Amino acid sequence: MLSGCAAWRNQTRPAPPVSTDPAAVAADAQKSAAAANAGAQTVQATKLQKFMWVFSPYRPDIQQGNFVSQEMLDQLKVGQTRDQVRFLLGTPLLNDVFHQDRWDYPFYLARGNGELTTSRVTVFFKDDKVERFEGGNLPTEREYIDRIAGPSKVSTKAKAESRPMEAPKVGGAPTVQP
Repeated sequence: MLSGCAAWRNQTRPAPPVSTDPAAVAADAQKSAAAANAGAQTVQATKLQKFMWVFSPYRPDIQQGNFVSQEMLDQLKVGQTRDQVRFLLGTPLLNDVFHQDRWDYPFYLARGNGELTTSRVTVFFKDDKVERFEGGNLPTEREYIDRIAGPSKVSTKAKAESRPMEAPKVGGAPTVQP
């Protein structure tokens, strides 16, 4: 009577009707695009999921797409050429044949601990110049490195206590003060 399939419950009741009204379809598309371009979203694993991972095999971190930091996006300006955008953000992951004037930079990071980070930056061109771009609220490069490798273990106090260096002398190497 019971099958091992997770779809069994969906077979007992009919699916809700889907509206094909053009206004409803357009509203859903705009809502989905707004959520995708809202910036980076991070979803944390629940305590139960974290507990259950003790009994599961090792799960590696999976990174896909183009990481675009807030510093990179701050350098992007309206009116820049495609080559300038490619220099700043890299080659786009999605370059649609049917939408030549749109470049998409999606990013996906699934950590082994269940944390999921996604972001998307979309650049629109007109006459081979940036007309507008969407995306924002992105992590900085430091935040991204902290997320991957963990926060830096070197304290700011230890950095302040490091020995100062003298300015290099002409024709010589810098010397360290005792």
